[in-house]
Amino acid sequence: MRVTIADVARQAGVSKTTVSRVLNAGAEVDAGTAARVREVIAGLGYVPSSGAVGLARGSSRIIGMLTPSLTWPWMGEVLQGVVDTVEAAGYGLLLFTCNRGADSVGHFAAQVSARAFDGLLVVEPENTLDTITAMHRRGLPVVMIDDRGHHPLFPSVATTNRAGGASAAAHLLASGRTRPLVVTGRRDFGCVRERLAGFREVMPADLVIAGEFTEDTGRSAVEQALAQGWDFDCVVAHNDLIAAGALRSLRAAGRVVPDDVAVVGFDDIPMARHTEPPLTTVRQPMRRMGETAAGMLLAALAGDPVPVEPVVLPTELVVRSSAPAR
Repeated sequence: MRVTIADVARQAGVSKTTVSRVLNAGAEVDAGTAARVREVIAGLGYVPSSGAVGLARGSSRIIGMLTPSLTWPWMGEVLQGVVDTVEAAGYGLLLFTCNRGADSVGHFAAQVSARAFDGLLVVEPENTLDTITAMHRRGLPVVMIDDRGHHPLFPSVATTNRAGGASAAAHLLASGRTRPLVVTGRRDFGCVRERLAGFREVMPADLVIAGEFTEDTGRSAVEQALAQGWDFDCVVAHNDLIAAGALRSLRAAGRVVPDDVAVVGFDDIPMARHTEPPLTTVRQPMRRMGETAAGMLLAALAGDPVPVEPVVLPTELVVRSSAPAR
């Protein structure tokens, strides 16, 4: 059975806080007590956890991160940016996902109550914003990554979705395309509304099909447009997975990309460089978003001021063979 800090405290006749102070070499513990605690630790073979070591200073030196799923195509880049930043600061990372819905949220809430971590980074799982906001109001430092247009009442990091949509439209117009088929994600996502609005500021878009951020949405949208005889010379996909599905359907229908139809995606996930042809896309700086959010949270934990307004990082159009410049 695993030896706990409570076992050490009980055998040494001291509090758990005193044990933690000894582990942290705290000067406020008298030499006799410290020696007795260390003797008990050695005798029991106790291995301290990061939480026990941090108990005396009121800090676990652990950052929590809550995400909907690790299967999202750009999650790895965000996570790498977070890990690089928190580890460089001497913190660990405790990762939670919401793959099991309410059960996952309940487990996560229990860890918040147990003060298992000092602050929280969030890529917002569906229907959790009110819960996270309440936790923040009760004192939990929180920074959101990719606010999807929700503009939470705590610090967040976002990208220029509207400008990204506009840059895709401007590029297509400059290359002679004027009849877009736009395939979006879910309309209840703020980023979807912003990308579509930005695109329409530059180019009219009457052919719009909404779906999910999946290859299946891209395939079915193009199949639907072709079956109904819609006239389009470019496909504007709201993420790279949708674009990949569109490329497959166009190829299956005998349409040549980009000669017949140009295709533009959004995100610039690693796959975008390896589609056939390689995908023109609007790059979101996902790793930098993770780094920035983690840096903001660490600054808050250190007592430094954190921006109240969202920190917005710029998108960038990356031109490849699916929609070349002319």
